[in-house]
Amino acid sequence: MKELSLHILDIIQNSISAKASLITIFIEEDDVKDRLSIEITDNGVGMDEEMLEKVADPFVTTRKSRRVGLGISLFKAAAESCEGSFTIQSIKGKGTTVIALFQKSHIDRVPLGNMAETIAACIHGNEEIEYFYKHVYNGNTFIFDTKEIKQILGEVPITSVDVISWIKEHIQEGLNELYIKS
Repeated sequence: MKELSLHILDIIQNSISAKASLITIFIEEDDVKDRLSIEITDNGVGMDEEMLEKVADPFVTTRKSRRVGLGISLFKAAAESCEGSFTIQSIKGKGTTVIALFQKSHIDRVPLGNMAETIAACIHGNEEIEYFYKHVYNGNTFIFDTKEIKQILGEVPITSVDVISWIKEHIQEGLNELYIKS
Protein backbone atom coordinates (compact mmCIF):
# COMPACT_ATOMS: atom_id res chain seq x y z
CA MET A 1 0.00 0.00 0.00
CA LYS A 2 1.16 3.50 -0.78
CA GLU A 3 0.36 4.95 2.66
CA LEU A 4 0.34 3.60 6.21
CA SER A 5 -3.07 5.19 6.75
CA LEU A 6 -4.48 2.58 4.34
CA HIS A 7 -3.05 -0.19 6.53
CA ILE A 8 -4.63 1.53 9.53
CA LEU A 9 -7.95 1.66 7.68
CA ASP A 10 -7.69 -2.07 6.96
CA ILE A 11 -7.03 -2.91 10.62
CA ILE A 12 -9.95 -0.70 11.66
CA GLN A 13 -12.18 -2.60 9.21
CA ASN A 14 -11.05 -5.83 10.91
CA SER A 15 -12.02 -4.29 14.27
CA ILE A 16 -15.43 -3.34 12.90
CA SER A 17 -15.91 -6.90 11.62
CA ALA A 18 -14.99 -8.10 15.11
CA LYS A 19 -17.95 -6.11 16.51
CA ALA A 20 -15.84 -3.51 18.31
CA SER A 21 -17.68 -0.59 19.92
CA LEU A 22 -14.45 1.28 20.76
CA ILE A 23 -11.39 1.58 18.52
CA THR A 24 -8.27 3.38 19.73
CA ILE A 25 -5.61 4.57 17.30
CA PHE A 26 -2.32 5.69 18.83
CA ILE A 27 0.47 7.00 16.62
CA GLU A 28 3.78 8.17 17.99
CA GLU A 29 6.52 9.76 15.90
CA ASP A 30 9.90 10.36 17.52
CA ASP A 31 12.60 11.96 15.38
CA VAL A 32 15.30 11.58 18.06
CA LYS A 33 14.67 7.83 18.43
CA ASP A 34 14.02 7.57 14.66
CA ARG A 35 10.84 5.65 15.40
CA LEU A 36 7.25 5.57 14.20
CA SER A 37 4.81 3.51 16.23
CA ILE A 38 1.25 2.65 15.24
CA GLU A 39 -1.01 0.92 17.75
CA ILE A 40 -4.65 0.04 17.10
CA THR A 41 -6.72 -1.47 19.89
CA ASP A 42 -10.33 -2.62 19.87
CA ASN A 43 -12.79 -4.16 22.29
CA GLY A 44 -14.16 -6.61 19.72
CA VAL A 45 -14.62 -10.35 20.01
CA GLY A 46 -10.88 -11.07 19.98
CA MET A 47 -9.18 -14.20 18.70
CA ASP A 48 -8.32 -17.53 20.22
CA GLU A 49 -4.71 -18.73 20.32
CA GLU A 50 -5.09 -20.85 17.18
CA MET A 51 -6.35 -17.94 15.06
CA LEU A 52 -3.80 -15.56 16.59
CA GLU A 53 -0.96 -17.83 15.45
CA LYS A 54 -2.29 -17.91 11.87
CA VAL A 55 -3.62 -14.36 11.46
CA ALA A 56 -0.53 -12.98 9.64
CA ASP A 57 -0.69 -15.78 7.05
CA PRO A 58 -2.09 -14.27 3.82
CA PHE A 59 -3.95 -17.50 3.08
CA VAL A 60 -5.96 -17.33 6.30
CA THR A 61 -9.06 -15.16 6.52
CA THR A 62 -12.40 -15.17 8.31
CA ARG A 63 -14.11 -13.71 5.25
CA LYS A 64 -16.55 -15.87 3.34
CA SER A 65 -16.23 -13.87 0.10
CA ARG A 66 -12.60 -14.75 -0.61
CA ARG A 67 -9.97 -17.16 0.60
CA VAL A 68 -7.06 -14.78 1.20
CA GLY A 69 -6.54 -11.98 3.71
CA LEU A 70 -3.59 -9.82 2.73
CA GLY A 71 -4.14 -6.82 5.03
CA ILE A 72 -2.36 -7.98 8.16
CA SER A 73 0.42 -9.77 6.30
CA LEU A 74 1.12 -6.66 4.18
CA PHE A 75 1.17 -4.38 7.24
CA LYS A 76 3.56 -6.80 8.98
CA ALA A 77 5.83 -6.91 5.92
CA ALA A 78 5.82 -3.08 5.72
CA ALA A 79 6.99 -2.77 9.33
CA GLU A 80 9.59 -5.52 9.15
CA SER A 81 11.04 -4.20 5.88
CA CYS A 82 11.76 -0.90 7.66
CA GLU A 83 13.85 -2.34 10.52
CA GLY A 84 10.70 -2.49 12.63
CA SER A 85 8.46 -5.10 14.16
CA PHE A 86 4.84 -6.19 14.18
CA THR A 87 2.84 -7.83 16.95
CA ILE A 88 -0.76 -8.80 17.54
CA GLN A 89 -2.15 -9.46 20.99
CA SER A 90 -5.68 -10.72 21.42
CA ILE A 91 -7.90 -12.21 24.06
CA LYS A 92 -11.07 -14.01 23.05
CA GLY A 93 -14.03 -11.98 24.24
CA LYS A 94 -11.89 -8.93 25.19
CA GLY A 95 -10.38 -7.50 22.01
CA THR A 96 -7.24 -7.13 19.94
CA THR A 97 -4.19 -4.86 19.79
CA VAL A 98 -2.03 -4.48 16.69
CA ILE A 99 1.36 -2.77 17.08
CA ALA A 100 3.59 -1.84 14.13
CA LEU A 101 6.97 -0.21 14.72
CA PHE A 102 9.04 1.40 11.95
CA GLN A 103 12.43 3.02 11.62
CA LYS A 104 11.05 6.43 10.76
CA SER A 105 13.85 7.46 8.38
CA HIS A 106 14.06 4.12 6.59
CA ILE A 107 14.15 4.60 2.82
CA ASP A 108 11.43 1.97 2.29
CA ARG A 109 8.95 3.41 4.80
CA VAL A 110 5.92 4.73 2.99
CA PRO A 111 4.37 8.01 4.18
CA LEU A 112 1.85 8.00 7.00
CA GLY A 113 -0.79 9.37 4.65
CA ASN A 114 -3.95 11.31 5.32
CA MET A 115 -5.07 10.44 8.83
CA ALA A 116 -7.80 13.11 8.80
CA GLU A 117 -9.47 11.41 5.82
CA THR A 118 -8.96 7.96 7.33
CA ILE A 119 -10.55 8.80 10.68
CA ALA A 120 -13.40 10.77 9.05
CA ALA A 121 -14.15 7.88 6.67
CA CYS A 122 -14.32 5.43 9.56
CA ILE A 123 -16.69 7.68 11.50
CA HIS A 124 -18.86 8.32 8.46
CA GLY A 125 -19.28 4.62 7.77
CA ASN A 126 -19.76 3.53 11.40
CA GLU A 127 -21.26 6.26 13.55
CA GLU A 128 -22.18 3.90 16.39
CA ILE A 129 -18.51 3.07 17.06
CA GLU A 130 -16.47 5.29 19.37
CA TYR A 131 -13.06 6.29 18.01
CA PHE A 132 -10.23 7.63 20.13
CA TYR A 133 -7.25 8.93 18.13
CA LYS A 134 -4.06 10.09 19.83
CA HIS A 135 -1.09 11.30 17.83
CA VAL A 136 2.20 12.24 19.48
CA TYR A 137 4.97 13.95 17.52
CA ASN A 138 8.25 14.59 19.35
CA GLY A 139 6.43 14.87 22.66
CA ASN A 140 3.56 17.09 21.48
CA THR A 141 0.09 15.53 21.56
CA PHE A 142 -3.14 15.81 19.56
CA ILE A 143 -6.25 13.94 20.73
CA PHE A 144 -9.54 13.38 18.94
CA ASP A 145 -12.38 11.57 20.71
CA THR A 146 -15.78 10.92 19.09
CA LYS A 147 -17.37 10.47 22.52
CA GLU A 148 -16.61 14.14 23.33
CA ILE A 149 -17.76 15.28 19.89
CA LYS A 150 -21.06 13.39 20.18
CA GLN A 151 -21.73 14.98 23.59
CA ILE A 152 -21.21 18.44 22.11
CA LEU A 153 -23.36 17.66 19.06
CA GLY A 154 -26.33 16.43 21.07
CA GLU A 155 -29.02 15.42 18.57
CA VAL A 156 -26.98 16.36 15.49
CA PRO A 157 -25.65 13.16 13.85
CA ILE A 158 -21.87 12.87 13.77
CA THR A 159 -22.21 11.61 10.19
CA SER A 160 -23.85 14.76 8.84
CA VAL A 161 -21.93 16.26 5.92
CA ASP A 162 -21.04 19.46 7.80
CA VAL A 163 -19.81 17.57 10.87
CA ILE A 164 -17.68 15.14 8.83
CA SER A 165 -16.19 18.11 6.97
CA TRP A 166 -15.43 19.81 10.30
CA ILE A 167 -13.89 16.59 11.69
CA LYS A 168 -11.49 16.35 8.73
CA GLU A 169 -10.49 20.00 9.11
CA HIS A 170 -10.15 19.73 12.89
CA ILE A 171 -7.92 16.66 12.71
CA GLN A 172 -5.79 18.12 9.91
CA GLU A 173 -5.36 21.41 11.80
CA GLY A 174 -4.45 19.53 14.98
CA LEU A 175 -1.84 17.47 13.16
CA ASN A 176 -0.46 20.55 11.39
CA GLU A 177 0.01 22.22 14.79
CA LEU A 178 1.88 19.16 16.06
CA TYR A 179 4.39 19.38 13.25
CA ILE A 180 4.80 23.16 13.59
CA LYS A 181 5.48 22.97 17.36
CA SER A 182 8.46 20.67 16.93
